[in-house]
Amino acid sequence: MTLVARRSLLSLVLLAAATLPGIAAQRPTGIAPLRTASRAIDVQRSKMTVFVFKQGFFSALADNHTIDAPISTGRYDPGSKSVELTVDTAKIRVLDQRYRDSVQHAMDTQVLDIGRYPTITFRSTSIDDRDSKRWIVNGELTLHGSTHPISFQVSRSDASHFTGSTTIRQTTFGITPIRVMGGAVSVKDDIRVDFDIVLAP
Repeated sequence: MTLVARRSLLSLVLLAAATLPGIAAQRPTGIAPLRTASRAIDVQRSKMTVFVFKQGFFSALADNHTIDAPISTGRYDPGSKSVELTVDTAKIRVLDQRYRDSVQHAMDTQVLDIGRYPTITFRSTSIDDRDSKRWIVNGELTLHGSTHPISFQVSRSDASHFTGSTTIRQTTFGITPIRVMGGAVSVKDDIRVDFDIVLAP
C-alpha cells in the first residue's frame, strides 16, 4: 500500500471515529428508552371500591354494602414493572345510607380492627404485560396483619389509566365475616374490589 493510500485510509478512520458518537446519540423519536421514571398514583383521581354481599335465610332483611377505600399513597414503575399502594384503614367509609353508622362501627372494630392494623398494602411481585391492553398482576396483599399472594387482571386504557377487579376472601386474612341473628343473616366471605387507577403526570 502506497503512502498516499495509507494516509487516505487513516483519514477515513479518523472521520468515522469523530462521526459515529454523534450518530449513536441521535435516538429515533419513535423509540422510547428502556427505562422510564417511576410515577406516583394520583390519589385524588383514582378510586377503589369494595362491594360486600349478604347471605342467609333472612338476607332479604339486610343490605349489601358499598365501601369507599381511598388510596393514600402509591407508585408505578414501568422500568421495573412494579406497583405498590397503601390504604389508610381509618379513611375507609361505608357509602350506604341505611344503617351506615352501625355498619361503619362494626367494620372499624370487628372487621378491619383499625386500631391494630392502620394500613392495607399491596406490592406487586410480577406483571405480565405481553398483551399491551390486558395485564396480569401478581403480588402480595397485607390485610389485617396477614400477607398473602393475590393475582388479578388489569385493563390498560393508556399509559396513565388502569382499571380492574379482584376478589378477596376475608377468612384467608384472618377476618371473620359478620354474622347476626345466629347466622340467619351474614356477610359473604368473598368480597369484590374494583379499582380505577390514574397516574400523576
